[in-house]
Amino acid sequence: MHIEEADFLLENYNFDLPQEQIAQFPPEERGSSRLLVMPRKGALDLHHKMFSDLPDCLPEGALLIANNSRVLQARLLGTRSTGGKVEFLLLTPLPLVVERAKADKSGGFFAEAEGLVRSGGSIREGETFDFGAGIGVTVLESGPFGQRRVRLGWKGDLAAAFAATGHIPLPPYIKRPDGEEDLSRYQTVYARQDKTGSVAAPTAGLHFTPPLREKLAERGFQWAEVTLYVGYGTFSPVRTPDIRSHRMHREYVEVPESTALAIAEARAQKRPVIAVGTTSLRALEGVAELCGRVQAYTGWTDIFLYPGRPFRVVEGLVTNFHLPESSLLMLVAAFAGRKRMLDAYAEAIAKGYRFFSYGDAMLIR
Repeated sequence: MHIEEADFLLENYNFDLPQEQIAQFPPEERGSSRLLVMPRKGALDLHHKMFSDLPDCLPEGALLIANNSRVLQARLLGTRSTGGKVEFLLLTPLPLVVERAKADKSGGFFAEAEGLVRSGGSIREGETFDFGAGIGVTVLESGPFGQRRVRLGWKGDLAAAFAATGHIPLPPYIKRPDGEEDLSRYQTVYARQDKTGSVAAPTAGLHFTPPLREKLAERGFQWAEVTLYVGYGTFSPVRTPDIRSHRMHREYVEVPESTALAIAEARAQKRPVIAVGTTSLRALEGVAELCGRVQAYTGWTDIFLYPGRPFRVVEGLVTNFHLPESSLLMLVAAFAGRKRMLDAYAEAIAKGYRFFSYGDAMLIR
């Protein structure tokens, strides 16, 4: 793929999107979204399909890799001692918080974590907030972009406490409060209870239904999973005029041995590896960059894929449409070419596709 200097300039990752094409709600029925199919290389031959057509659009014998992490109700609303409102969003993956937990004198637990704390007035270090369900947050240190190091205190099971009092952290471009429907619709059908801890859904996976997964299996497509706890940084715009200077946020990844073996086998048999979503792709490419290949791995990745960066594992991608100037738009531009991607987006906008988390999907193959 030909790379030019223009590919590194932030201003070249912009596009005009009519406000009404930003999906504010999920489609009425899961899986009833549209699917724009585009080739990864060559002439930009676009096909307009429905997501239920996916089995007919995938390359034969493909291995699909999906992210099985579950969204935590990570947004807590509380009141300050002054009576003002305060909001807390947990950014540290839940399993890591639990791993760090120490018992306190009152029979509860505490651990250090990262989070966003927002309130009308200024927030002092050392200030403590009560969020109900036994959850308390003490601010230890302030960091960049509203992030803070906090001491999180709780009683009993932390996931249950968040489920009792927390809200689904909908993306900032969804301009409405979270509702009952989001508890199920902002989760994939294959999200695992023991993998709860993402603060954003792996949205390409939201289109899959149990009948579609059965159909994929019947057609001989293989399915394997990774876990990437999606961080809120996924919504952070790139701010550096030269995108190569951007510092990517870290995310916690788990690749099981069974998935590493499935990938090795598919590659040996010349079967394509298709990532379901940019999070699955980042998990696989992040581990391959660190280890030289995909192998069993648990730890952090901060891989930033932009034009010119290599892809070692993934040959196809199911993905939603991404925000202007976002690291995810740069990732798909790296995967299929910036100009080609922006041309495909222009076509999707002209044809009335719905964008972002609750929007329609693409298959790049």
